Amino acid sequence: MKKKFYITTTLPYVNAEPHIGFAMEIVHADIIARYRKILGDDVFFNTGTDEHGLKIYRKALEERKESQAYVDEYAEKFKNLKKTLNLSDDLHFIRTTDSRHKQATQEFWRICEKNGDIYKDTYKTKYCVGCELEKTDSELVDSKCLIHPNLELEIIEEENYFFNFKKYQKPLLELYEKNPEFILPESRFREMKNFVEAGLKDFSISRLKEKMPWGIPVPGDEKHVMYVWFDALINYISTLGWPENKENFEDFWGTKEKPNAIQFAGKDQVRQQCAMWQAMLMSANLPNSKQVLIHGFITSDGQKMSKSLGNVVNPYEIVEKYGTDALRYWLTREVSAFDDGDFTWEKFKERYNADLANGLGNLVSRVMKMAAANKVHYDEGKARKRVENLTDVDPYKTGFSEYNLQLAISYVWGHIELADKYIQYTEPFKKIKENPEGAKEDINSLLFDLYRIAIMLKPFLPETSEKILEAIKTNSEIKIPLFPRK
Repeated sequence: MKKKFYITTTLPYVNAEPHIGFAMEIVHADIIARYRKILGDDVFFNTGTDEHGLKIYRKALEERKESQAYVDEYAEKFKNLKKTLNLSDDLHFIRTTDSRHKQATQEFWRICEKNGDIYKDTYKTKYCVGCELEKTDSELVDSKCLIHPNLELEIIEEENYFFNFKKYQKPLLELYEKNPEFILPESRFREMKNFVEAGLKDFSISRLKEKMPWGIPVPGDEKHVMYVWFDALINYISTLGWPENKENFEDFWGTKEKPNAIQFAGKDQVRQQCAMWQAMLMSANLPNSKQVLIHGFITSDGQKMSKSLGNVVNPYEIVEKYGTDALRYWLTREVSAFDDGDFTWEKFKERYNADLANGLGNLVSRVMKMAAANKVHYDEGKARKRVENLTDVDPYKTGFSEYNLQLAISYVWGHIELADKYIQYTEPFKKIKENPEGAKEDINSLLFDLYRIAIMLKPFLPETSEKILEAIKTNSEIKIPLFPRK
């Protein structure tokens, strides 16, 4: 019986074009999903779009469009990432405007309300539209949000529904204590423990419909719509068919005894994913996530990249110029799983030419040229047998088990460098006249190296991996460079 594996990204807001920061998150998740499928797991890989909330409503008004028409247009742009980034064929894509998501969200509300965790009150708060979060004075610098310093904070004073967050301080701390790797990296885990230990404040989960009509209606109170976080977070389980499809939910999300869900999120969502969402699950008497992986930002020449600052790099533009696998490689090799990475076109071009054009591409071209010219065929069955336990090799396996994809891909490139050195040392292209059998043994060894490299590249560069395997299988010279120099 196949092991079930569930992994999800966050859902990006559809208030702007997709950017490279989200491309990083979804590519990293896709690499993990592909690897787990190679291991033989039954994988449920989820992503989608978050389509409600104040800033989306205002953006639609700004563009003079109906809210639904606006989100339909932008959701399609995020859907297109599946092809552009060569994401897994069976990727699930959920929209928070889907009817099944709306129904699941309203049922989730009813359960939390029945359990005494939702109440109505009046409040006044400083609010960042960019974060869709309330802000305390300690979170501000010069009265500005640290993440969206270009946006003015708004003062909201109205009657709202609240979630009883304070009630879950102790249960959250117990969850963290029992699961020492619940949040990676450790620095984010410490941040969240400190946040919860300092005391929790109940958070607003609705808005008055007359002020912000774009949202899911609150069950039993049509004057209110749900606040974006309470709505959006539930996508992680509504995508599985919760609450109707209990079997699918328990298979992939897991049970309280055996949680199974892996979540990817950015460092600006630690509180939402690791505390608010976990408390909501507790309120609904549902299993918590198994683990939350927090990644950094991609900066643009040292400056935070964000839609509101207008310095966003579009992944479609990179793919058009360099190709999908080049972007997938850069997002893995150059960007740490847990720290910030910095993008410039110059850095990207340098890494592309050094590692892909001159590195992998040149190696494949040289080896296949020698193999084709000298009719050296490699036994694929023999090759497969020799690498069938490849996933047990460190640090390749360690990189995946610790979600340190940079470690795993660096290990692959170490093999590429070793193969290059082997060619320089043995010089089979010179040896072929003096010692043809010895040269053919060297070429045979290099074919195995290529086969092993291609297998390890499957999760990272799926298209390139297939091209290399096909060349080995057909003993074909590479006529068109895998990665032409730029």
